[in-house]
Amino acid sequence: MRAIILSGRSDIVIQVKRSARSKRLSLRVSSLDGRITLTAPPKVPERQLQAFIAERESWLRQNLDKLPAPSAIALGNSLPILGVEHQIASGASHRVSHGGGVVQVPFDKPKPAARLQGYLKALARDHLVEESDKFAARLGMEYARLSLRDTRSRWGSCTQDKALMYSWRLVLAPFDVLSYVAAHEVAHLKFMDHSAQFWDQVGDLYGEYEAPRAWLKAQGASLHRFQFVD
Repeated sequence: MRAIILSGRSDIVIQVKRSARSKRLSLRVSSLDGRITLTAPPKVPERQLQAFIAERESWLRQNLDKLPAPSAIALGNSLPILGVEHQIASGASHRVSHGGGVVQVPFDKPKPAARLQGYLKALARDHLVEESDKFAARLGMEYARLSLRDTRSRWGSCTQDKALMYSWRLVLAPFDVLSYVAAHEVAHLKFMDHSAQFWDQVGDLYGEYEAPRAWLKAQGASLHRFQFVD
């Protein structure tokens, strides 16, 4: 995949994807990381691609301006843990801990951002295992294994061999959102589709799921603004 750079008040990088299944040119701005992809049929000439992008510069910049600003892991910044904002502070211990609206990170030790990320992943695993076990027992079925990833296209998945996968960033969302995603994926142990039966099953497991589902659609992309880079 090659890239086209659109110069201006700030350069915009557009990844070009050639696809035999594409019948026309289309631009997509990812709401998660701002990545821009231009999908094009194989034989469209380069000058046409560039003209297409130039015509849509205003639209591209407007969409990029709407994206949440990236947030670094630094003293004084904040991030949500189970939906509650926590200010990042320097802790005396070599371990990360949180409570009372503060998350203490050992900034005097190597890789504090990585340490915080590891802490959040462990916390996410604890809650997702607990919720998945609860809903699986309620369903009367078992899952094979549970894994965490930093996925950008989905918050969770369930495979045919009953393996559950979740985005660890769910630990940043309110707890009811994390719990809803667990119920959603556990329901796939029984229904590997999104039929009416599936949604009835989600409701039986979780209860009224419209609010957390709507939160994910409206606010989910903001969970990717936190950058755990040392």
